Amino acid sequence: MTLSVNIRKLHPDAVVPVTDKLTHIFEMQKTLDDRIISERGVDGTLEDWVMGITIAMDSEIDEIRREVNWKWWKNPKPIDVDALKSEVIDLWHFLVSLSEKVGLSAEEVYAAYCTKNAENHARQEGRSDKSGYEVVRN
Repeated sequence: MTLSVNIRKLHPDAVVPVTDKLTHIFEMQKTLDDRIISERGVDGTLEDWVMGITIAMDSEIDEIRREVNWKWWKNPKPIDVDALKSEVIDLWHFLVSLSEKVGLSAEEVYAAYCTKNAENHARQEGRSDKSGYEVVRN
């Protein structure tokens, strides 16, 4: 099912099918990206965008790590789950931007994810053409 402009008129409490939600996320990100490009006069090649967005993603991943206790030489602190979730969403923004820049639609992401997920299960079960993934119990 393809979303139309009507999705923008939905009440925030309206129930939207999951696949439509992913499409809506892609539409919202495209609107934001287009606005930033227009208002800030930003432009670049595909290579420029891939480099810039992946650097931004690296930064967001670092911010995610800062929210958890990965430093074994420091005393642990309580994890701020809300801050952690916020950083994960920041990463999603850049991931959706990158997906759009390389020409992946929400539908293509969904289909490719399903295919890769099935392959990853097959690998764990030793049913893949790629070796070295099957679970070996001691």
